[in-house]
Amino acid sequence: MKVDGRPAYAHRVAYELTRGPIPDGLVIDHLCRRRHCVNPDHLEVVSHRTNILRGVSPAARRAHQTHCGRGHVFDDANTYTAPNGTRHCRRCAAGRARTRRRRGVSRASA
Repeated sequence: MKVDGRPAYAHRVAYELTRGPIPDGLVIDHLCRRRHCVNPDHLEVVSHRTNILRGVSPAARRAHQTHCGRGHVFDDANTYTAPNGTRHCRRCAAGRARTRRRRGVSRASA
């Protein structure tokens, strides 16, 4: 749709008409999970991070994981957080390092 001759998202227009302006840096989250919904009762203003983590994207699924792929718990003692924010299991990393040492590989190949 267009507002004042400019394209605008219908859910944003519906929210602003009923609740007021959307603060800078925030986005609209569809609580009903239907992107085409324009019901203001189903819309909430949140940060982009909150919106992503509430969804079902791969990033949201990883953030909600409590165990690694091999079943080890992601807790403070067993979890390494890489500089890019991804979590890694220390027990699995130690196992991979042992396997590399046994095979005579000095470093992991890129």
